[in-house]
Amino acid sequence: MALPRSIRRTKPITLVLAGLLSIGFLVFLLSPPSNAAAVSTAKRKFDSAAAHPLSPPTAPFKKPAAAVKGQRVPPPVVHYHMNNLTITNDPITNQENVLILTPLARFYQAYWENLLTLTYPHSLISLGFIIPKKGEGNAATAALQAAIAQTQSGPEDRRFASITILRQDFDPPIMSQDESERHKKDNQKKRRSAMSRARNSLLFTTIGPFTSWVLWLDADIVETPATLIQDLASHDKPVIVPNCFQRYKNGEGQWDTRPYDYNSWQDSEAAADLAKKMAPDDIILEGYKDMATYRLLMAMSADKSDGRDRRAIMRLDGVGGTALLVKAEVHRDGAMFPPFAFYHLMETEGFAKMARRLGWSCWGLPNYFVYHYNE
Repeated sequence: MALPRSIRRTKPITLVLAGLLSIGFLVFLLSPPSNAAAVSTAKRKFDSAAAHPLSPPTAPFKKPAAAVKGQRVPPPVVHYHMNNLTITNDPITNQENVLILTPLARFYQAYWENLLTLTYPHSLISLGFIIPKKGEGNAATAALQAAIAQTQSGPEDRRFASITILRQDFDPPIMSQDESERHKKDNQKKRRSAMSRARNSLLFTTIGPFTSWVLWLDADIVETPATLIQDLASHDKPVIVPNCFQRYKNGEGQWDTRPYDYNSWQDSEAAADLAKKMAPDDIILEGYKDMATYRLLMAMSADKSDGRDRRAIMRLDGVGGTALLVKAEVHRDGAMFPPFAFYHLMETEGFAKMARRLGWSCWGLPNYFVYHYNE
């Protein structure tokens, strides 16, 4: 068949160039974008976005579809395949979501600044706070919201995936949050019961189907390694806690460190005998001279030398909650913080007992330190 006159008059070089341009255009359309990682992150955010107001608050909120002919579109039925959720010792590679939960009575700027230094991708971190009613709680809420506004409107790599703030629906058991008042023995049972209720309210409200890990981080933890999350997760333990110390000036005016949290321990026969003599609602308290338990305390098992083995690990029967990493499936199995005497234990120590009763193990890192604010 004869070629059209327009093509017969076209020079061969023009046809070659046109062919090359066509091939290049097709390659451009079919090849993946150079910023594939950014596109993947954006797609993951979209896929995990809440489709309607009833979706878990730990997923970014997405506006529902507009009404059609005056009728509101019903929310979809959402299916979550929990067997596809990974909880591994390499959470960054596997893009695992971490929920950081903080009961917050006072806002410390150093806590927030330390949070921002964490090198775990902030796009995989959701934050949850619960704050008491009234005086100090109002001031803490205002300070926290100011810090959140600055961070969430700043560089995208520093923004967190989502943030939830709860206000307690019950009065605090003690009005003062001073360290001396918080640690009085007479205040412990009612204080720890209230703390358990606050932790449970925060956990049950914020945990979502995409949550792989829950990091409990106290509001007065002001210094941790920047790699805290991946360091703890790398041990692949159901429940794991670092050693909580405190910086202070010693008698010679030199900066030193000392143990702070005594709630991480291995049990003893003396403590078991003490429990046998107690009334059902009595609890054992650690760190008080008139209640000698002779437990092996992780706080007293630390090696503070520069050459210490930071990956040294020990099995625990009780755990503190200053910086506590929990596989989300442990909480989903029902392990919570008992606000009542549970085997004569309460709050985080009671949580450890409950987790172990459910078949999970608890572990501690005696030579890996986080630091508590010094009042």
